[in-house]
Amino acid sequence: MNAAPDLAMPNVAATDPAKPAACPRIKLSPHGFSIDHPDPELGEQLMASALGVTEREAMDGILRQLVRASVSGDSADEVNLSFMISMVKSLRPRDSVEAMLVAQMVSVHVMAMRCAEHLASADDLAQHDSAARALGRLARTFPAQIDALNRYRSHGEPAITVQNVKVEDGGNAIVGNVTQHASVVVSEKKRAAAARKRANASGSTRRPDSGDTEQEAQA
Repeated sequence: MNAAPDLAMPNVAATDPAKPAACPRIKLSPHGFSIDHPDPELGEQLMASALGVTEREAMDGILRQLVRASVSGDSADEVNLSFMISMVKSLRPRDSVEAMLVAQMVSVHVMAMRCAEHLASADDLAQHDSAARALGRLARTFPAQIDALNRYRSHGEPAITVQNVKVEDGGNAIVGNVTQHASVVVSEKKRAAAARKRANASGSTRRPDSGDTEQEAQA
């Protein structure tokens, strides 16, 4: 690889606007790995774009980690590695933080499926329990990583989905599921308390009930 620190993003739209550029494959060898593309510079740019990074060192580091995570048996698996890179690209990491998190997500998924394979082929109770515990931990980790990615992409503000809306007289209703950030949601209790406070401040009096009216009529 060249020694330049940064990789310019490829202008793939100029080639075919309707078809996104395919991510190049990684070719493994006893001495390491290389990007399999007829144009080495363009191959590096496409790979960096797929991984969501701009620096060559970052691309090389994530690729090395994915290569190690793709190991099946005693050696790295090109088919498994190609699948992992394809999944990273499909999640479209936008910066280095997302690139690292997405690489972890893909690796956790691969490890979980290996544990599922070991669980299915367990020969005794000890192997069965070990694989089941590992699979359970990885299965719980994966949705937590999805939640972390969603929070990071939404700048840390949790979204609240409102499904049931009560509309008073004079109000406006929105039909359907409405998603708002937590900072926009106003409690109904707070609005009711504010209304009572305004009523007390304006000197409103209690309306007589039917019992009071009858007593006044008898008097």
